[in-house]
Amino acid sequence: MRGTYFIQTWGCQMNEEDSEQMGLYLEQLGFRPSSGLEEAHVVLLNTCSVRKKPEDKAFSLLGELVPLKRRRPEMVIGVCGCMAQIRADEIKQRAPHVDFVVGTAQISEIPGLVEEAFQKRKFAKRLALPERKGAVVTDIPQRKVDRQTKLKAFVPIQYGCDKFCTYCIVPATRGRERSRATQDILAEVQMLVERGTREVTLLGQTVNSYGKNLAEGRVPFSQLLWRLSEIEGLRRIRYTSPYPRDFKSDLIETIRDCPAVMEHVHLPLQSGNNEMLQAMKRVYTQESFREIVHQLRAAVPGIGLTTDIIVGFPGESEEQFEETLAFVEEIEFDGAYMFIYSPRPGTPAADLPQLPYPVKQARLSRLAAAQDEISCRHNSEQAGKILEVLVEGRSPKDRTMAKGYSRDFRMVHFLAPDDLEDRTGRLAAVRAERGFRWGVQGQFLDWLE
Repeated sequence: MRGTYFIQTWGCQMNEEDSEQMGLYLEQLGFRPSSGLEEAHVVLLNTCSVRKKPEDKAFSLLGELVPLKRRRPEMVIGVCGCMAQIRADEIKQRAPHVDFVVGTAQISEIPGLVEEAFQKRKFAKRLALPERKGAVVTDIPQRKVDRQTKLKAFVPIQYGCDKFCTYCIVPATRGRERSRATQDILAEVQMLVERGTREVTLLGQTVNSYGKNLAEGRVPFSQLLWRLSEIEGLRRIRYTSPYPRDFKSDLIETIRDCPAVMEHVHLPLQSGNNEMLQAMKRVYTQESFREIVHQLRAAVPGIGLTTDIIVGFPGESEEQFEETLAFVEEIEFDGAYMFIYSPRPGTPAADLPQLPYPVKQARLSRLAAAQDEISCRHNSEQAGKILEVLVEGRSPKDRTMAKGYSRDFRMVHFLAPDDLEDRTGRLAAVRAERGFRWGVQGQFLDWLE
């Protein structure tokens, strides 16, 4: 063992997956995970730029590392991820104790940069994003798939984004949309399942547009789901996040007919007002979104629906916000991630007149209160139903309780059976009894396998 490493991660599931890849590269060099950054020989900050808050946290932690670097000058510090991609020069200026900066598409460069930093202590950066020349993509990041055993795993199937929403920094931080080869995805999931994974979540910025620019020819997302479902031992397939305009009938039929595909869709709304959707450059309408929801619920009764919503986008009037609120109350999502609009430098919306923060905060509070009521009611309506739960182990807050998710993505807590330790990772039948904002509490009935 050469030493230890510590990775601090902010952001989405894709960032979490990137951090796992970084750890695998460092372990290949002979480093092992550290419990904290105080004693680590290599510290990586994997950053997020979707909103301002995680960027502020990253710069704050970089400031806290200054005295540690003075005491331990041999420590190597790297900044990675989305903020690194677009603010590398600012990072170098504000944090000269950083040894290197790595963008989102250059994770494989980390081993060489770490070795270089130990030897000559000269600032380095790797920020190139793959180009997409024409309709076919061949420059796809190579992944280390020799991963640790885990019950649930994230698997990227797509990188970058072509939507260019006016509020979003992702096309600048992750580049144009590129899909991974189908065989690479199948091989990675097969290896994961052989090591004990029972559930995979497929990742992409607009995951249901997968397969449009492959050298092998177009592979519809629904076809990828069916092919993955043929892997013996894979019990559950989830994915995030689909784009409403690309949500077609073949995907709805796959959710209905493929047992391995879970009855849950996270469908980002962002706004329930058509003028705001147009200003955001979201290429769908309130009406088309409603129609997708109706089709999903008709094909798959009881399907779980969650969403993302932005409040306080530039120019949003009180009436337009009220329309979003009314739409949320009409659709009745099971859950929602709700955010105050955060200007991202370099995006078109950042140059527009901004709403006062108190106005945005008040709207978020109203929306959150409405969604909390809906979530509690929906979860309470599960009482008496038998839920299939993938058991993940004991609840960290109450060790007498076991926890896991139902097929429609509800968190379920229940009194742990005596043989829990031997059966963790298996499917169980649980009768729902009480609903809460966070999910349901139920009674264990029996193991299903």
